[in-house]
Amino acid sequence: MTSVVENAKETPARKKPKAVLSDRARSERALGWRLAGPAFFVMLFVTLWPIGDAIWLSLFNYRLTDPAGRKFVWFQNYVTALSDPLFWQTFVTTFAIVIFTLIFELIFGFAIALVMNKIVVPRKTLRTIVLIPYAIITVVSAFSWRYAAEIDTGFFNHWLNWITVGGFPLDYNWFGGRWSSLFIISMSEIWKTTPFMSLLLLAGLAQVDSSMEEAAQVDGATWWQRLYKVVLPNMKAALMVAVLFRTLDAIRIYDNPYVMTGGANETMSLSMLVSNETITRVEIGMGSALSVILFIIVLIVAAIFVRGFKVDLTGGNK
Repeated sequence: MTSVVENAKETPARKKPKAVLSDRARSERALGWRLAGPAFFVMLFVTLWPIGDAIWLSLFNYRLTDPAGRKFVWFQNYVTALSDPLFWQTFVTTFAIVIFTLIFELIFGFAIALVMNKIVVPRKTLRTIVLIPYAIITVVSAFSWRYAAEIDTGFFNHWLNWITVGGFPLDYNWFGGRWSSLFIISMSEIWKTTPFMSLLLLAGLAQVDSSMEEAAQVDGATWWQRLYKVVLPNMKAALMVAVLFRTLDAIRIYDNPYVMTGGANETMSLSMLVSNETITRVEIGMGSALSVILFIIVLIVAAIFVRGFKVDLTGGNK
């Protein structure tokens, strides 16, 4: 007796019939292109032109102070950049910040989103209060955290002075080492951008059908089971958008390490490295090569997240 699986293997797969557009759908699509087409092509040109120019300049040994010495070197700038230990140091630093901040922003943001989703009466006021850190300019936030962590005047150490071991006050130089500096930089990122994460996740929670949760609760599912089996699968698209947007934004981190450490103690990010080569050292060729590499890294990370979450934003989960 053949099994169902064997019968399924023997049955040839039927091709899905191609969707046929109606005359009304064709006219609406044509109208959409006529209305949005000009703006689309202008934006496409504005986006592709600097990318193409950066790729072209990356093929030259070109220093802005010596335009006559410009020389076509093919992919030598990429070889030099990828073989430089400084590049890989900044790469590790950047992704250490990305991973650390993303984990805690996702946890704290989801917790805040759950609270805002349940509270009914002061909901608008609560959302406004939560958004205050995100509304502060990044440079201002970075300076605030820098002063708070200063060894002499910062209130972090003032709080630590209340904790004594053997009668001695605890003063810690937060910017004296690499990982302590990265910790303060990451904490400032978490404090500022968690509200952004919470609002994106709140939008995802609003899409979850409450009747599904109630049915799971009636069936005896615990809170954790309802969260894992019902809530999270039905907000996968919002999770992907939140994680993707935040990751891509964190990869380009520049303000916080620049203001707090200036890249000292091996805290330079990839964006700072690109800025130093292009603006400080006016090495246009090498700076363009590094910017192209950073752009490729962003594309790879975006592709990994989209494929990993397996979400079709136009038609739901796959």
